[in-house]
Amino acid sequence: MTIKISIDCMGGDHGPSVTVPAAISFLHHEPDAELILVGQEEVLLAALKKHKLVNHPRISIQAASEVVTMDDSVEVALRRKKDSSMRVAINMVKDGRAQAAVSAGNTGALMAVSRYVLKTIPGVDRPAICTILPNQKDGPTYMLDLGANVDCEPQHLHQFALMGSALVSAMEGKPKPTVGLLNVGEEEIKGNDLVKHTAELLHADHEKGILNFYGNVEGNDIFEGTTDIVVCDGFVGNVTLKASEGLGRFVKSVLTTEFKKGIFNKLGALIAYGAIKALSRRLNPSRYNGASLLGLRGLVFKSHGGADVYAFEWAIRRAYDAAKYDVLSRITATMAELIPQVEALHAQGRAASSIEPTESTEQKTV
Repeated sequence: MTIKISIDCMGGDHGPSVTVPAAISFLHHEPDAELILVGQEEVLLAALKKHKLVNHPRISIQAASEVVTMDDSVEVALRRKKDSSMRVAINMVKDGRAQAAVSAGNTGALMAVSRYVLKTIPGVDRPAICTILPNQKDGPTYMLDLGANVDCEPQHLHQFALMGSALVSAMEGKPKPTVGLLNVGEEEIKGNDLVKHTAELLHADHEKGILNFYGNVEGNDIFEGTTDIVVCDGFVGNVTLKASEGLGRFVKSVLTTEFKKGIFNKLGALIAYGAIKALSRRLNPSRYNGASLLGLRGLVFKSHGGADVYAFEWAIRRAYDAAKYDVLSRITATMAELIPQVEALHAQGRAASSIEPTESTEQKTV
């Protein structure tokens, strides 16, 4: 089965100088993938000529006359640049001409355009950005939201947990993945009102068997792999993501610098070459590039704006895997099954709290 992916080749800090080589490299590894390069036709043709692949059978070009820059506002992206490479790539998903879209463009614009064009899955108020982070168990920790929603209410984090659970179930084959709520401590008395009220909703779901809620988790639990999923608002999530990316690069830089100091350090580096290479691979944030815009009626993946060729290829890989494993249909089906149960549960709670106390119950509580 051929999987078609549309790529916003003009987005991000580097545009076609990164996106086109990444697309070509990806195709070398996936013979059943077909990529549609979206952008200014003459620029993309020149990039393909440089690689002598103008007539590649699994690469096509879809012209788009405009580009959403990293500084463009949401209004500009939505109202003024209707023929941008970003929007055309997303329209191809809506029209069924592509099974997923990938862009390294402006995050706010990408989320707004994707939500406007594709709409959200029933039961989802706000889409969320979800990605994976490495953990000590040599597996992925899925985390959301990572920046799409900086101001959230408990029901939004609750929906993030439901969507994350459906995603991990589909991608990792875990029927009941564990969900952790990011907090400043494990104790239920800790945290702000948002976290406390969200925890109440997740505990109720856990008791009904809707979610496998572990409880509160702290920042260190993300990389320890305590839970399969970590839920938080977009402000906290984005800060956590950027801090972890920076730490990974810092550790790699320090190791490289220190092993170059003196003959004995160089000799030690030579002896430990295999371990150093493995460590560098595991800590390289580029390997975890490519975040899903979860909750939309179509697959859209966000690459880091400053991604290099290697990192952008990983973003394409994430989109390809999501399409290959039919993640969208599985999430939609799961949400359709879970949301009515959740709404019924909340309705029961509201009904119970609104019942007027009878004379007998008043006497019992005196």
